[in-house]
Amino acid sequence: MTEQTQTETRPEPTAPATAEAAPTEAATAEAALTETAPSEFAPAPAPKKSRRPLLWGIARWTAALLVCGGVGTGAAMGITAMERTEVPGLATESDGRWEYPELALPALPDGAPRPFSDGNDAEIHHADLRKLLLPAPAGATVDPKLDGGWAGLDAYLAELKPEDRPELKAFLTDSALRHVAARGWTMPDGSTTRIHLLRFSSVAFSEAYKDELISDVFRGERLPVGVEASEMDTFHQGIDVPDVSFYSYKEKEPYGPAQTRWTFVQAGDTFGVVTQTRKGGTLAVPFEQTVALQAQLLG
Repeated sequence: MTEQTQTETRPEPTAPATAEAAPTEAATAEAALTETAPSEFAPAPAPKKSRRPLLWGIARWTAALLVCGGVGTGAAMGITAMERTEVPGLATESDGRWEYPELALPALPDGAPRPFSDGNDAEIHHADLRKLLLPAPAGATVDPKLDGGWAGLDAYLAELKPEDRPELKAFLTDSALRHVAARGWTMPDGSTTRIHLLRFSSVAFSEAYKDELISDVFRGERLPVGVEASEMDTFHQGIDVPDVSFYSYKEKEPYGPAQTRWTFVQAGDTFGVVTQTRKGGTLAVPFEQTVALQAQLLG
């Protein structure tokens, strides 16, 4: 009786409908293991690390970046202050500029204002006019007659043609001209430079003389010695000195053995003339440099 009951309740094996539906023994075993004991085969979680070494690492890198940043900033400032020919790897041939001494504004009498300060309506330069003259560059031979001291009115008028001198001398005598200072030099390449500074009693007289000269040059008059025809020169448009004005000219081609350039520099009560002559033609770069530096001393 018992044996018959066991035979009736045992299920008969059923063949799979297709080959794809019959899993392999290996797959069945793997699935069983995965369902019954995942903790035995899953990768163990990584132990928690202390945050202290990470924080120390961040601190060290931050300090290193700050040091490098400071060094980089210092190097950039140093390179900015250096001439291009002084920067390693960027050395180039000279662009023609002259080597001038380090410039500094002269001391003023106690309580005296700068020419363009508030309250100085006459725009007077209270510094010694001779100290406002641009010094000669390295390698120059200084003209003993124009050595940076006081110069007479005739020394300035000698820059102009003889027929123009008497009328201008009378004009300047009536214009409350106070002082004339001058410096001149010649460079090894033959460039000859003369700078004359004329100080009037106020900006009104200085500007009146400037207007007179500009009108004369426009009409082809009051030209430097040896110049027959002139044209305007626009190089000074790149010079930016507050409160200082520029009026530049050059000898028109064809010129003779030498060419002349000159610039009127208007700065308050002081009127400056920078003149440069060179056989074969003047050089634009050193002339522009000279005008710009002289203007900075007057500004």
